[in-house]
Amino acid sequence: MQASQLPLFFQHLRSELAQAPNEVRRLFHGRGRHFEGLEQITCDWLQGQLIINLFKEVDEVFLSELKQGAIALSESELWSEKQGSTIVIQYRYADGAPSEVLVGELDVRPIVEESGLKYQLDIGRNQNFGLFLDMRYGRDWVRENAKYKNVLNLFAYTCGFSVAAIAGGADKVVNVDMARASLAKGRENHKLNDHNINQVSFLGHDIFKSWGKIKKAGQYDLIVIDPPSFQKGSFALTKDYKKILRRLAELLAPGGQVLACVNSPSVTSEFLIESMKEEAPQLTFRERLDNPPEFMDVDSEAALKVLLFS
Repeated sequence: MQASQLPLFFQHLRSELAQAPNEVRRLFHGRGRHFEGLEQITCDWLQGQLIINLFKEVDEVFLSELKQGAIALSESELWSEKQGSTIVIQYRYADGAPSEVLVGELDVRPIVEESGLKYQLDIGRNQNFGLFLDMRYGRDWVRENAKYKNVLNLFAYTCGFSVAAIAGGADKVVNVDMARASLAKGRENHKLNDHNINQVSFLGHDIFKSWGKIKKAGQYDLIVIDPPSFQKGSFALTKDYKKILRRLAELLAPGGQVLACVNSPSVTSEFLIESMKEEAPQLTFRERLDNPPEFMDVDSEAALKVLLFS
């Protein structure tokens, strides 16, 4: 990370902020490696709150100039026009990912919008605040293709896909995630959007020990698989993904679709395509969804991969 590159960071940040809609957005994505010397910094706009994430420890000069630039931004006309209130640096590399508030007061549980839908975030206590912004196009696709469908959402987290599916007219969504606290947040996300909770199920179980319950609620017209890259003691992507794919034949309704996702720089699209051929040969790869342009990456295979099969 190079302090000499920070003027580029703030130039890009101001340009993106100026044209950002009144929605949650990634404004700077250094991890896509398009900005030399800024590979370990990102910046998200949470409709008034600016969250700067550092993924690697930086020297005192870099940190001092970063803070000075952020404070200068808060004193600008642009900041006033966008009704900015808070600027925070989150040290993602440090134990507990602590946050430092530079400007204003941090609202740790803001409600934001994406594509017209509301989501409750949780900032500063965890590495992830409750909505993966690079999956915006995936949620949009589900919303556009969920009408009258029975949807299974595996590794549901805070149920972003579920919210999108119900908003798109799905008949029913079954969310499965072993983190019951995340599912509770998902329930609140549905309530924020005035959804009928009777159409939504929340199964707080280990997927690999719950196939009976999952199958009982099927068959499914659309299955979304969006696992973590690694979860200690419960999920290792390259080993365990195939265990899910081989279950698709008994879960998927005739003519059903599968949206299979992977967000590990070391696992390519080809892994998913070949694994699907091996474990669920009745399904054919149809397309890879684009990622939002703000998540541009010098290597598309290192970025999020969202693949459609049917």
